[in-house]
Amino acid sequence: MYDARLAAGARTMRLVALLIALLIAAPALALDKVRFATDWRAQAEHGGFYQAVADGTYARYGLDVTILQGGPQLNARLLLAAGRVDFAMGANTIQMFESVQQNVPVVTLASMFQVDPVIFMSHPGVGLDRFEDLPKATAFIASDMRASVWQWLKQAYGFKDQNAKPYNFNSAPFLADKTSIQEGILTSEPYAIERQGGFTPNVFLLHDYGYDSYSTTIETRADTIAKSPDLVQRFVDASIVGWYNYLYGDNAQANAMIKRDNPEMTDGQIAYSLAKMKERGIVDSGDALTFGVGVITDARMKSFFDKMAKAGVVPADIDYKRGYTLRFIGKKVGMELRPK
Repeated sequence: MYDARLAAGARTMRLVALLIALLIAAPALALDKVRFATDWRAQAEHGGFYQAVADGTYARYGLDVTILQGGPQLNARLLLAAGRVDFAMGANTIQMFESVQQNVPVVTLASMFQVDPVIFMSHPGVGLDRFEDLPKATAFIASDMRASVWQWLKQAYGFKDQNAKPYNFNSAPFLADKTSIQEGILTSEPYAIERQGGFTPNVFLLHDYGYDSYSTTIETRADTIAKSPDLVQRFVDASIVGWYNYLYGDNAQANAMIKRDNPEMTDGQIAYSLAKMKERGIVDSGDALTFGVGVITDARMKSFFDKMAKAGVVPADIDYKRGYTLRFIGKKVGMELRPK
């Protein structure tokens, strides 16, 4: 009997050893490879995506994500349309309207920024301390703003073309002319002006005055949605979780990745950008407080489209709803990560 028990025990041990060997030999489930192109060089404004890579969120959703940072030589939307990447970051809703107008089969899936951070800055104490003072000032604006936001500002607030001058992403003309204003991004240009000019500029967030564009969106091709809806859902969900963790968790690894991709990025700039995103609810405010980060609503899309159509930025008869979908957002993903 003893020998029988011994033999049975040996057989059990051999079986356990065989199972362990099979588990070791079996390949791990392969992650789906995904390429995601951003709209500019790595920065805190892209932090949630880097966070999802750095802390393993994408991997937990079955994704192996490579982030391709944008810049002067890389156009994310062209890469997406050409099938070179799977997802791309869109700058704002106007780009979406343009895609619809041009029949580009690109669809907006989510908006990581509930507040478009586009701003105007002015010198303090020279009669440009209120938004209603700005239409009289010389305005340094880039060409893309002149074709879009500026047209709305003219229609809604009386800004004038004769006051517009080119802005080539050099703030020297604004610093030299105290009676001027300059466009910028809330999380970036004011920080640079404080260091270059030695003063804190007045900052006017255009969102506060009715400019309700979405920003920092996730886009993909229509055929990707049709063929791989589960992949799309996982990428959107993981990106949302990444943004919650970047805002409210330990983001040190994500910031290290940002600085690796963009060596010109500084700790000071990252800290400033993150603070402004939190202070003004750039990511987590408005509808996101109810439905989660990334949310888009039909009502807000209509509000913004009507304003842009009235200002002549886009034709009033385009079917703008073809440019986005609500299928993948508004599911309250990751909301438990927000501090109570």
